[in-house]
Amino acid sequence: MFQVRPNEPDYARLHDPVSQTVNRYGTPIDTVPAGHTLRAQAFVINGEACPSQNPNRYKQHGFFFNADNCIACHACEAACSEKNDNPAHIAFRSVGFVEGGVYPNMQRLNISMACNHCDDPVCLKGCPTRAYTKFAEYGAVLQDPDICFGCGYCTWVCPYNAPQLDPIKGQVSKCNMCVDRLEVGLKPACVSACLGKALDFGVVENIPEGRSQAKTEIPGFPRTDITHPNIRFQQTRSTQRDMVRMDSTPLKYHRDDGSGKFTPVLDPKYGFNRQWNLKKLLTSHENAHIAFTLSVQAVMGAFLMLLTLASALNTLPVLLALMALMGFGLARLNLHLGKPLRFYRGFNNWRLSPVSREIAGVSLFFGGLGGVTFLTLFPGFPLAALLQPAAAAAALLGLGFGGFYMYKLYRIKARPFWDHWQTGASFVGTGLGLGGLLLGLLGLLGMAPGGMTPELAATLGGLMAAGFTLEGLGLLAHARDLKARGDEGAASHYEQTTRYGQPYLLRNGLLGLSLILAALLALTGAAALFAPLTLTALSAAILGRALFYVLVIPTTLPGAFFWRNKGFVEHAREVGLADMPQLGVVPDTH
Repeated sequence: MFQVRPNEPDYARLHDPVSQTVNRYGTPIDTVPAGHTLRAQAFVINGEACPSQNPNRYKQHGFFFNADNCIACHACEAACSEKNDNPAHIAFRSVGFVEGGVYPNMQRLNISMACNHCDDPVCLKGCPTRAYTKFAEYGAVLQDPDICFGCGYCTWVCPYNAPQLDPIKGQVSKCNMCVDRLEVGLKPACVSACLGKALDFGVVENIPEGRSQAKTEIPGFPRTDITHPNIRFQQTRSTQRDMVRMDSTPLKYHRDDGSGKFTPVLDPKYGFNRQWNLKKLLTSHENAHIAFTLSVQAVMGAFLMLLTLASALNTLPVLLALMALMGFGLARLNLHLGKPLRFYRGFNNWRLSPVSREIAGVSLFFGGLGGVTFLTLFPGFPLAALLQPAAAAAALLGLGFGGFYMYKLYRIKARPFWDHWQTGASFVGTGLGLGGLLLGLLGLLGMAPGGMTPELAATLGGLMAAGFTLEGLGLLAHARDLKARGDEGAASHYEQTTRYGQPYLLRNGLLGLSLILAALLALTGAAALFAPLTLTALSAAILGRALFYVLVIPTTLPGAFFWRNKGFVEHAREVGLADMPQLGVVPDTH
């Protein structure tokens, strides 16, 4: 139990004698109804049953941030990290800023932010291991690092960068609202340490003494409709019309003079020259996802085609090749986890998490594919005539279910670059394009009993052309829609055409050339076209999937010059500053 000091100052104590009944989103502030049996139970912290000391234990609490008072001293960060014993590269609370105007009328707006313990926590719904819980006590969203296996999906879906993935420990951790302090009537450590009284805490919707506002948004704060965060703001000083992020993200926040609200818009701070940056593109720590998605989608597409072309191919060698390729993709993904030996925990949250559903579906497909392969290898196995169709049906069910949630898990509102139907078009296009190419290459390697006939080659060429066409149409619509949005999606498109402009053009050219070659293959049946198709289609797929992962810009809070700044992190790793642990930059990611 947290021990209260005898001389604890008054500003560190909670003061909420009364509260409202519902918050501004219509959610009850009481987390459990009056008279509920839960209210009579003891609160247990670290195995110690504690008597009730806080009368507001079962009310939703939240942070209050007064932007007028924050001086960016970072005392809140230091107090939080000290209490939670965080290493230098992990901070549950961080301070960033935006700036506007020009000298001498220059203005900076600081923002201190941690977990907002939302009404609708997307981290909880997304986590495949069920490491998150929304507690009735104080409405705290807590995370158990011991359950986490380090996939990092919660860091993708959270709009506020609250969950922190530690690449050294291979697990996620986050702000726990200092519930041990709340239970004895104290505010969280970060609030108690704030020098300028910029941070406050209490029952949500209660405006602290001496404050006049409780807004849900300020410049630089991401959209609130995704999770309904439990944080309120005061910001009374007038601001410039445009407030610019000072980190490397090409975004600024523009004020609508009618509503007074700030919305993110593109800030082309790096010009419009096209660059290559191939090393950064092809050495991303998401390369495991590139290998997994490309290989699994190719295998799924090839399996579907094999069902209709079984008479034209030697089924057993093809099935063995598909099993080997899919096993490679699954192994690459599993080894990417922070704790690979805990992969089995990915099934824990199939009722809510699209990741768990994808894992279940892909596993069912792999199991069905393995069953079909085994029964083809041993046709004399008892009941093989009945079991083989059942295994094929299971594989098809897993393909549909797993393939859909492989797409669905990327429809993340906090990542506008992914939140588009083009993601699905790309995945299906990859299945048709690379699946057809895979069968064509296997046929050329002698796995077609009659050789690679013009008819078989033409059929595969037509399927590949359909896949490349679908992906190309999706890319055109994606680019058009991103430019029109003006938010983080527009910033991603800007980087796509500038920082990675040359690989982007190369991918588009290779995709177009692949479409032409596939169409010629469909028309002529010339098997010799598989050789150039292998080069163009595979290169386009790898470049396109690498761009898919490296370009995404999340709806997160602005950083500072050296902290939460992707540009500085990349610079520090390039020049060796990352070797200085006090800078908070990890040299390598998991």
